Amino acid sequence: MTAPTLFLTIGLPGTGKTTAARRIEVERGALRLTKDEWVRALYGDQNPPAAQAVIEGRLVEIGLRALELGTDVVIDFGLWGRDERSALRRAAADRGAGVELHYFDLDPAEQRRRLERRQADAPHTTWPMSADELAAWAARIEIPTPGDLDGTEPIDDPPAGFATWDAWRAHRWPPTVRPV
Repeated sequence: MTAPTLFLTIGLPGTGKTTAARRIEVERGALRLTKDEWVRALYGDQNPPAAQAVIEGRLVEIGLRALELGTDVVIDFGLWGRDERSALRRAAADRGAGVELHYFDLDPAEQRRRLERRQADAPHTTWPMSADELAAWAARIEIPTPGDLDGTEPIDDPPAGFATWDAWRAHRWPPTVRPV
């Protein structure tokens, strides 16, 4: 039996992550975990920030359990932060799984065109996104290095204040919604 693989889709909204995740799901028989589908199912037109990390965390835990059971998994959230990716790479390695990172990037004009088409064709699958939001998000994403993408770069140590990536993961993706 071959080791399962954790596929991480990385990129901003509208860059093709979910399309690729759906393709991997079919080609590899992988469990696809797409946060936006869960947020839509649970909150409808709302997109509450407090729920984002909790939903992601629940999906991460489901994905890690599936890896333990030998199933390939696709995490489809964007994963803009290097720490998020390092934590998931470490968790997968701890479970004997391989990891593939897939980064998606687009020219901002093409990204905007795709998002407008998605909003027009399937508004039930997305939320409106302003040009200011897209620009702010583009400034925040930590683009993976070539070593991240090909797996040759070692996994970073956890950030200061966290003894392990598991501890950081529990902080980043809490088990319940925290009071605002």
